[in-house]
Amino acid sequence: MTRRRILPEDLGFLMTRASAILVKETNRAMAPLGLKVRGYSVLAAVCDEDDGITQRRLAADVGLDPSQIVALVDDLEGRNLVMRTIDPDDRRNKLIVATEPGRELCGKARTISNDVAERHIAGNDAEHIDAVRNLLHHMVFAN
Repeated sequence: MTRRRILPEDLGFLMTRASAILVKETNRAMAPLGLKVRGYSVLAAVCDEDDGITQRRLAADVGLDPSQIVALVDDLEGRNLVMRTIDPDDRRNKLIVATEPGRELCGKARTISNDVAERHIAGNDAEHIDAVRNLLHHMVFAN
């Protein structure tokens, strides 16, 4: 009797392993920039918002607890990559805004992240890659 292996067919396991591989390789590749995937994700989300983003929305967008966001923003702010400003629409809130050095570093990090991902998906046709990207995009941003 042949025993069926569950893990190779388990979507959650496969997605977790694929993510872990990309995170590990991307962290290694970004080390010279002083970034890891979490810090890069926060910086990229901030850079995507020209007028700034609240910490609460930033936490929701990157899927981290607000307390984790505070520490990551503190680190980025200490490196002059982002700054906190008063939200003109609600003075009780702070907006996180990218600095010019932050935008420059984000561009370099984005290239590294894309290069790492490309190495891991090389050999797959563009249609297949787009289908996977669309599936993941739907899962992450459907709500």
